[in-house]
Amino acid sequence: MDMILSVDSILTDVAWFPIIGLAVVALLLGGFKLGQLVRAKEPPPPAAEEQPHLPDGGAVFEVREERDQVEIPEGGLRPHEMQGYGNFGSTTSSHPDEVRRERESGYRRPEGPGPHPQPGAPPDAGRGAHS
Repeated sequence: MDMILSVDSILTDVAWFPIIGLAVVALLLGGFKLGQLVRAKEPPPPAAEEQPHLPDGGAVFEVREERDQVEIPEGGLRPHEMQGYGNFGSTTSSHPDEVRRERESGYRRPEGPGPHPQPGAPPDAGRGAHS
């Protein structure tokens, strides 16, 4: 008799798993159906004619300007000594072409032996991707 009761209690405990599984599946299916109903009530996407168009003057272009540098003291500045926000009170340069040429001429190809060659690379591999 004890054997029958122990098997019966095991079956009772295991019987809940399919019921809980079916409940989870029902919740998931209900969520998908609710999503379909909500999506059906939304307006359709705009047609090609309703899309935004460029202004009459064409695309708006970015303004590129060079700013004069502002000297910062060696000891740095404290927050209450700063002027402006981000641009530090700089002004538009009166000679932008010279400033841009000077800034862009500062690039030099690195000299020296370069990075170590990768294992298995040929001896004349050079600087790899940076050669």
